[in-house]
Amino acid sequence: MRVVVTGASGFIGQAVAPALRARGHEVVALDRAATGDLAGFAGWPAHLAGADAVVHLAALAHSRDVDESRLRAVNVDAVLALGRAAAAAGAKLLFMSSVKVLGEETPIAAFGEETPGAAFDDASPPAPQDAYGRAKAAAESALRAVPGLALTVLRPPLAYSPGVKANFLALLGAVARGWPLPLASIDNRRSLVFAGNLADAVVRCLEAPAAAGKTYCVSDGAALSTPALCRALGAALGRPARLFACPAALLEIAPAARKLTRSLVVDDSAIRRELGWAPPYTFEEGLRLTAGWFQTQGR
Repeated sequence: MRVVVTGASGFIGQAVAPALRARGHEVVALDRAATGDLAGFAGWPAHLAGADAVVHLAALAHSRDVDESRLRAVNVDAVLALGRAAAAAGAKLLFMSSVKVLGEETPIAAFGEETPGAAFDDASPPAPQDAYGRAKAAAESALRAVPGLALTVLRPPLAYSPGVKANFLALLGAVARGWPLPLASIDNRRSLVFAGNLADAVVRCLEAPAAAGKTYCVSDGAALSTPALCRALGAALGRPARLFACPAALLEIAPAARKLTRSLVVDDSAIRRELGWAPPYTFEEGLRLTAGWFQTQGR
């Protein structure tokens, strides 16, 4: 297949483009240098000429400096324009959405056991809690309404790999530096996905006719607690994580701490069952690769 990949130079794009090429697909890599500002971009038909498929990864991340109207222009309006161009070109479209479309956390019972309905899956109703999630949800809806578009949507949780940034990088750095972390008593579950696994899921969706019209959550597999993640990071880095107990309610005085104290679990059984997909990297392998990058380049 000839596959156009937007955001090809981004964090996920750097995994997706090589994964496609490894399967023998021709990749047309688009980045900001090729498209400029996506808001109002009108050059999609030229870029999609001769394409069999499009993987849309380019997006504007939410931050304090970006208002919701700007997010909508890039993450909704530009996506709709691309979807219409893909339909006109007869190209299938894989849209990289986010678990944030479904919400920010899932319930969990005592002792870390997931409660019935606790995990988000492909049938969970949208319930976005921030501007980024609302924009992704709106983009999904807009694309589904495009006549003749063969659409597949992926909703990953937090992705990690060499080059990771933001909260995962901060946690990785804290464990690597031996900082004491008040996380020992946190009893939660979080799903993660290694970028190499997410890229493999993208390829599988493009190659499987059964993926057309489907929406899938995707992850490495079993969710794990924040303390377990810290200890796994320590093992990958070759040094133990230093954890001590602190009540979650006290930590949550800082709202950002809820990403460490609360649960967010996805059930990706649908993509595994329907497409026969299984992640090629184990969680431990993904962490080792990420930790190795950090120790040589990421500090």
